[in-house]
Amino acid sequence: MKHLRSRQHVVDMCRTLLERGYLKATEGNVSVRVPSQDFYAVTPSNYDYDKMRPEDICLVGFDGKPIPDDDASGLAPSIECGMHANIYRERPDVNAIVHTHQPYASALAFLRKEIPALTDEQVRFLGRKVAIIPYAPSGTSFLAKKVQKQVVSGDNAFIIANHGIIAVGTDPDRAVFNMALLEKVSLAYLLALTTESGKVYTIPDAIREVAFSKLRKDEKRIAAQITAAVPPIRVPIHEDLPSVGTPDLAGSVALQPRGATEPATLPTAPAAAADTENTLASAVADLASAGGDDPAGAPASVEPRAASAGASAHLTATTHADDVPQPIASEAAELGYAISEYPDVPDTMRRLKALVAQPVRGLRHDAMLDVLNYFETKCTASKEITDRAKKRIPGGVQHNLAFNYPFPLAIEKAEGAYLSDRDGNTYIDFLQAGGPTLLGSNYAPVNEKVAEVIKKSGPVTGLFHEYELKLAEIINRYMPHIEMYRSLGSGTEAVMAAVRGARAFTGKNVVIKVGGAYHGWSDTMVYGLRVPGTYRMNAKGIPFGATNSTREAFPHDLRLLKRKLIENRARGGTAAVIVEPVGPESGTRPVPRDYNAKVRELCDEFGALLIFDEVVTGFRMGMGGAAGYFGVTPDLTVLGKAVSGGYPMAGGVGGRSDVMAVFGSGLDGKNGSHVQVGGTLSANPLSCAAGYFAIDEMARTNAPVKAGRAGDRLTRGLQRLIGDFGLPYVAYNQGSIVHLEVSGVMLLDMRHPMKLLKENKPRKRLMEQMSAAYAAHGIITLAGSRMYTSMADTDEVIDDALDRFEQVFTLVEGV
Repeated sequence: MKHLRSRQHVVDMCRTLLERGYLKATEGNVSVRVPSQDFYAVTPSNYDYDKMRPEDICLVGFDGKPIPDDDASGLAPSIECGMHANIYRERPDVNAIVHTHQPYASALAFLRKEIPALTDEQVRFLGRKVAIIPYAPSGTSFLAKKVQKQVVSGDNAFIIANHGIIAVGTDPDRAVFNMALLEKVSLAYLLALTTESGKVYTIPDAIREVAFSKLRKDEKRIAAQITAAVPPIRVPIHEDLPSVGTPDLAGSVALQPRGATEPATLPTAPAAAADTENTLASAVADLASAGGDDPAGAPASVEPRAASAGASAHLTATTHADDVPQPIASEAAELGYAISEYPDVPDTMRRLKALVAQPVRGLRHDAMLDVLNYFETKCTASKEITDRAKKRIPGGVQHNLAFNYPFPLAIEKAEGAYLSDRDGNTYIDFLQAGGPTLLGSNYAPVNEKVAEVIKKSGPVTGLFHEYELKLAEIINRYMPHIEMYRSLGSGTEAVMAAVRGARAFTGKNVVIKVGGAYHGWSDTMVYGLRVPGTYRMNAKGIPFGATNSTREAFPHDLRLLKRKLIENRARGGTAAVIVEPVGPESGTRPVPRDYNAKVRELCDEFGALLIFDEVVTGFRMGMGGAAGYFGVTPDLTVLGKAVSGGYPMAGGVGGRSDVMAVFGSGLDGKNGSHVQVGGTLSANPLSCAAGYFAIDEMARTNAPVKAGRAGDRLTRGLQRLIGDFGLPYVAYNQGSIVHLEVSGVMLLDMRHPMKLLKENKPRKRLMEQMSAAYAAHGIITLAGSRMYTSMADTDEVIDDALDRFEQVFTLVEGV
């Protein structure tokens, strides 16, 4: 049934009022605003409240006209529906209305005597006074207009002359509370009048104004949440969610498209792939016939594009009519990519900006206390060990991902889609260690093969091992543009190496990053971290010299990027531009579909290297990574996380062979620029074997596509819930990278410094509280705003998670 939740609210309110004796038979009426809609749910006319069901509740537009609804009983709405409509139009903060004929307030209606400010509680919730609305016949437009004229005062309770009362509230519970408070005050006032007429004292005006200002503040906050919102994405109630399905041998995946009833096959590679391959082959042949190989001794520059064995990987694929690059034809493209439909970036950014423009919408206070009680009573073993850890570990944990509110959870077991803590609580794992375990946690087939290798060689030898080569070869197989690959210890180390290599290769110093992006914690890259425009705000302990050659461009701002490149050209040029290809912080600010191609063009124009930070997207977006999906070839690619399948020492840098030659450190016997990189444990047998077997399994099982479809199902389900609850939250995904923004704290920037200063802490606190609420309901996320799906996330796992998210959303203020 459509809008079942709102209809049920009306029924529940009626039951409460009936039980308390405020409603009799069919008198009065009750309504609830349908979230994010221009209509409301209201009781039918002349119908016994004791027999009322959700299907008996009527839907009426703010114009006072009934909304056709085949699922309902077809009863006529209350004759006072015009009055309700006027209130909702006039007061965005009102989400529920109660109209009753309760006895004590009705006595004042007959006396036509308003209630002055008797107590600060009364003023705090009902308003400066309870005014008398002049008489007009029931159910007429005259009465509706007189009510509308009064409600603009901001008061929440009114007495209708010779009729009854109206109480309004920011939610159903508040409307019922206000009605009950009015009856209590009416009784007290009547008793006072009858005891000693003319000597009823009111509270001081100053106290009245303080209490009323608190009421108005609440009303304005709720009103802003509605007026600043944009209509949510509507997911029809009967629409089937996308299914994870099973990828077939041809690289397609069987799933249920939106609204479909019969299974369909959705191709994961574009239909033009064969034409693209022919175009690339022709282009390579043309380059070869023209002597495309760089002559010996050619100056180090990125502008000539070498036509080596991997030359096809240096070319972007053909474009369609909209000039958006398409996935490069390759073995990876045949397997498909995790993104079935690229996000509508303008619409997503519009929703994110609307989220940031309005006040935060978090958990009710009582609900937050229940969440904290879960941790205090159900997670005692985690608290005990993490409290002990604070004595020996700074902050109590070794990795930032574990800093969870109110305290870290200590995990004992990880398997597939689930985690279990020391207390035996089980959680659906949408953290997946921050993204590397694309196959699911503790994936047995990889573990078994790695164990066989380690049994022979041990985890590290200090000398060469065949899996160093095997890992580099399998990466090149699926990412042909990575002609050479150097294994390192982590994504941070790989970024350090990429920046150093770019400077050595080009002979230039300046590196430009996108503000808000995370490229690890090296001295050079802790600049404009997470919040665009903050420059060195997070660079504690880092000398100014370390960031002197780092520049920052705002997200999406290609004009600013070009201006930075022009400025740098006058100062010796730009060594590299480094980007997260889906947008800063793994797509928290998603980039337009053609953004990377335009950055590639700017890099070529100004002789700078393009570095893709694919620590998160590498293999997660598909076997060809973001470069393959976007059809844009970087000069250097940073890999991490999935490159070792969740095993340690997950990091490395790869790219064009001429650029990668700088990492030879003289060992290859060649002259020229060489940079020092390395590490005793880099490229150890354990990590390289794990990476090789994990990548092989990802390709064999088509794990990226499966995980992407799980992300589609989760996102679509979240969008449905957000729409049903009328929340301002924003859910979108880039394949298996799922974003659920509830506070928008990551969208704050230094272009609006006062807003950043004022709202950063409360928005961050809301994100932490929601993360705790998800955990208390059995879901682990990354900081309450991002989730990584894996191959282990079946339809059943996702549906279970959506049920849990629904439980959390019912705890949000105003729901």
